[in-house]
Amino acid sequence: MGILELLATALGLAMDALAVSIACGAVTSSGTVFLALKLGLLFGFFQAFMPLLGWLAGTAVAQTIAPFDHWVAFALLGIVGGHMVLESFRSSEAKSHDTGSLYVLLLLAVATSIDALAVGLTLSVLAVPVLLAVSVIGLVTCGASFAGVFVGRIVGGRFERKAAFLGGVILLIIGTRILVDHLTGGG
Repeated sequence: MGILELLATALGLAMDALAVSIACGAVTSSGTVFLALKLGLLFGFFQAFMPLLGWLAGTAVAQTIAPFDHWVAFALLGIVGGHMVLESFRSSEAKSHDTGSLYVLLLLAVATSIDALAVGLTLSVLAVPVLLAVSVIGLVTCGASFAGVFVGRIVGGRFERKAAFLGGVILLIIGTRILVDHLTGGG
């Protein structure tokens, strides 16, 4: 996985957090900068931490699954991406919560980063440098979440579903590319 694929993966994973940040920004009445900082840091941390956990679990089984690792990467990214696409068609729960509460923000941070756990498993079978990967994923998510709060204040929830949909499609494309590259001898 090259740097472009890593950035695309980070962007794909950040879309859930971006969508929630937009929703939170759309319903906040005050403290936009503080909310943006909290969301950026929490979402960035959990989006970096979860793939690290996945990578640690994946390295324990990497030798066993090496002969079919491309199928594992394809399946995991396909499941995560497909889930994100399906979720983009469901109504958002973030708007019904008190988005300023630390408890709610922690729940949202964990919920939006679960997909990153599966991506961490994928990183282990692709032999991607884990510290670089989790740093890029965390920083991209932090920036997207921070900006998402301000976008939400400006445009409301209008693009929330489209962001989640786009993130899922990006992950589906990356998973397909990994499989095709391996099967055609390019990866």
